[in-house]
Amino acid sequence: MSETTTTPLRIGYVPEHFSTPLYFAQKHFALSATLIPFPSGTGHMITSLRASEIDVGIGLTEGWVAGLGTATAVRRRIRAGWAISTGSSRTDITSIADLKAHNKIGVSRIGSGSYVMGFVLADSQRWLDTNTSSSSPFEVKPLQTFEKLRGAVNDGTADFFMWEHFTSKRYYDNGEIKRVGEIYTPWPSWEIVASTSTTTPSPSTDPRLASLFQKLDLGIQYFETHLEEAVQYISGTLDYSEGDAREWLQTVRFAKGTRGVE
Repeated sequence: MSETTTTPLRIGYVPEHFSTPLYFAQKHFALSATLIPFPSGTGHMITSLRASEIDVGIGLTEGWVAGLGTATAVRRRIRAGWAISTGSSRTDITSIADLKAHNKIGVSRIGSGSYVMGFVLADSQRWLDTNTSSSSPFEVKPLQTFEKLRGAVNDGTADFFMWEHFTSKRYYDNGEIKRVGEIYTPWPSWEIVASTSTTTPSPSTDPRLASLFQKLDLGIQYFETHLEEAVQYISGTLDYSEGDAREWLQTVRFAKGTRGVE
């Protein structure tokens, strides 16, 4: 067995509620991996994957497809709800229709999920059909982090941004930002992507990936039978209230078998 196949995987992930089964896989089932958080999202993970700084990334389908074109995929079988947010004092923005005129969109990075979902929104509103002045219906403002996006819609740097519903909800509740609307992904939301340069001999045969899928399946099973522990982890470690964590649990369903190599 080569040294590469005995080295723990470096797994990038977004530290949001969806990552809870991964945490359980390591805590309760001895997943041998270094977990590396990427709070700025999938776009940053793409950069690190290409630079061989991580071996595996767990992130949004839309970000992987936009950034890599193809993916080795393991999917969560539920579409994500993207909340559309603006500044709390923006009286000129009260509905999605207002975004055609107030069109500075904040995104984490070019090619990220928050960037791709802007085009999904524009397509759903038929703004792509009427836009002839440029290749984009929006003026794009890359701002890296969720915190900076919230600040930008309040100081006028951006008019709106899109982020996962429950991650945004706390900031609606405290009055920092306000909700304009919501849109759902037309595809399964999350994928696991493996580097072809650091998994040996290939992603489909690397024994570390086989172990990851096995342990992640166990983490999902544990999650589904220990919901109270999940609530305490999400509300105690991640940026969610206990009430929002409980509400989210009513909406999520994970795939029963995570392995799926394309």
